[in-house]
Amino acid sequence: MNTYLKFIPATQWLRGYSRESFIQDLIAAIIVTVLLIPQSLAYALLAGVPPEVGLYASILPLVGYALFGTSRTLSVGPVAVISLMTATSLGSVAAQGTASYITAASVLALLSGVFLLAMGLLRLGLITNFLSHPVISGFISASGVIIALSQLRHVFGISAEGDTLTELLPSLVESIGNTHLPTLAVGLFVLGFLYLAKTRVAEWLSRIGMNRHSASLLAKTAPIFGVLISIAAVYLLNLGDMGVALTGAIPAGLPSLSFTVPSLELVESLAVPALLISIIGYVESISVGKTLATKRRQKVDANQELLGLGAANVASAISGGIPVTGGFSRSVVNFDAGAVTQAASIMTAVGIALASLFLTPVLYYLPKATLAATIIIAVLSLVDTAILRQTWRFSKSDFLAVLTTIVITLLFGVEIGVASGVGISIALHLYRTSKPHIAEVGLIEGTEHFRNVRRFHVETVPEILTLRPDESLFFANAGYLEDQISEAVYERDAIAHVILLCSAVNELDYSALEMLESLNHQLADQGIKLHLSEVKGPVMDRLKSTGFLEHLSGRVFVSQYEAFESLKGELPGEASSGNKKAAVISHRR
Repeated sequence: MNTYLKFIPATQWLRGYSRESFIQDLIAAIIVTVLLIPQSLAYALLAGVPPEVGLYASILPLVGYALFGTSRTLSVGPVAVISLMTATSLGSVAAQGTASYITAASVLALLSGVFLLAMGLLRLGLITNFLSHPVISGFISASGVIIALSQLRHVFGISAEGDTLTELLPSLVESIGNTHLPTLAVGLFVLGFLYLAKTRVAEWLSRIGMNRHSASLLAKTAPIFGVLISIAAVYLLNLGDMGVALTGAIPAGLPSLSFTVPSLELVESLAVPALLISIIGYVESISVGKTLATKRRQKVDANQELLGLGAANVASAISGGIPVTGGFSRSVVNFDAGAVTQAASIMTAVGIALASLFLTPVLYYLPKATLAATIIIAVLSLVDTAILRQTWRFSKSDFLAVLTTIVITLLFGVEIGVASGVGISIALHLYRTSKPHIAEVGLIEGTEHFRNVRRFHVETVPEILTLRPDESLFFANAGYLEDQISEAVYERDAIAHVILLCSAVNELDYSALEMLESLNHQLADQGIKLHLSEVKGPVMDRLKSTGFLEHLSGRVFVSQYEAFESLKGELPGEASSGNKKAAVISHRR
């Protein structure tokens, strides 16, 4: 039984669940429910599905993650970037407003859930290690710009189409003359209200005596006040009769638990988008989950998180929802509100279910401009304008990777943007590891330490060349190391010994072994011996399993100091006395 229970992390916090925990979780659930209602409706609008679908995606998915996820405070549901990717993915298979579109949205959630579950069972939580944070930040920033532009049509009350910058901007400019002034007034009011709430209200409340924590929580629930004010304005001023677009009738009730087996053609069309949504959703979720867990010295299991998010998406699919993931804003609110376990998410699901049953008549009067304003303010925090400046100063290759991802996403859309982001992250990793830092090192006088000859005053001997590759050796960089050694030997006729200082070599693959064998023969033909020093245990085990050590022209030394002193003592004439080689002194690593 225990073997199965380990896949249900909820059993851990349920064992010691107390009355105090229940009260804290209940308070957090009430606050998050208030936040989630407008968010769920807004992201349904962004995804192109009916508003009730957004509510459905905020009920069972919360329960699914609560049972199988490892973060105590992560809150899942529809989020901006995933909703945009959903709309983009579905646009090629069905028209918005049709039953086929809603069905395709559920299929997309199911496929996303299946991919996440499969990755979890295969223990592929390390996938985030292959995605460069700057590149992902660039993709999310570009997506935030596209999202904000796409929602301006609802704020201005105009028609505009497009999924890319080159499509949206001309469409908005062309239609701007048809701006509907009552809609614009509502949109600008809510935008201003939410912006002030985000940037000033917490400070103002603190000045009048409210403690900072409560002031911050109240400010974060501002979207619900924007919803209530705009609903009241529509009802009292008959703005609907003036042409202000409203959410309209939302069917009251809970989602029906059913699912139609999709056609193979639909699955093939949505498989790649679902995989991309899974990856980006997981990266966003695990980042938020780890950040919050660290603050309370808790642990998040990367592989189990895949299962938790997979369960959430499958739950969303069978309840007629859209793809979901852990959201930053709702998770932070949940954390700040004092949630201690995922029981808070289960209570939030109950709250959203009650809203679906009893509050939908009120939501009839909710302007779409209000939902659009809510989305715009939410995604402004996604746009990281500093990432370009920071990467430019720190690493030009990172800067080019971020800039390329942003440009591709803006010009060609989020699907191609995220695919390029993943590709660029992997290409950047391969590029860096294919040309590892290789330092020629020498002995620091009076010590047994060896450092880069370009950074320290060190002792070297012309007949001995010591190189330290600062990377594991594998197929992508083995040739580069061989070229560096061959070039050094070609330029220096005096070299009689080459020592590879392997202190940074944690792994060796077969291609690297073949390179070492070839290098050993080449050097031996020139009368030069190849030596190894400070070889780590796992690497040595691999070398011993082959015949390489038997044919090695030199020796394997436990320490670099032993290697240097032994070989120096074997040199004929005055060479053994050594000589001082001046080097440029720079910062120490």
